[in-house]
Amino acid sequence: QVQLVESGGGLVQAGGSLRLSCAASGRTFSDYLMGWFRQAPGKEREFVAAITRSGNTYYTDSVKGRFTISRDNAKNTVFLQMNNLKPEDTAVYYCAARSGGIVYRTALQYDYWGQGTQVTVSS
Repeated sequence: QVQLVESGGGLVQAGGSLRLSCAASGRTFSDYLMGWFRQAPGKEREFVAAITRSGNTYYTDSVKGRFTISRDNAKNTVFLQMNNLKPEDTAVYYCAARSGGIVYRTALQYDYWGQGTQVTVSS
């Protein structure tokens, strides 16, 4: 079992920045591929970014150049730095862990989830 706890969400004006953190406990953090997803009201949960065990990163097109995913295996934490935020980024953001090495962009492929943190971007 892996337990994930997100933090860092909040209310920010368009153009602002937030840094989300996800602290993991349980199994060996470095064994897991980590991802961030988001879900806006009335919409499906969508892939935002992922980072492999070796540090390769992947992003959905709408956040490329604005968001950066990173991980600190010594601290069992994955981060999502979000810059130049837009109102359409408003959602609940979820951290997820996957035991396999292949990056998937669908939520069903991830084994463990955090409780989510709200990000609201005002125009």
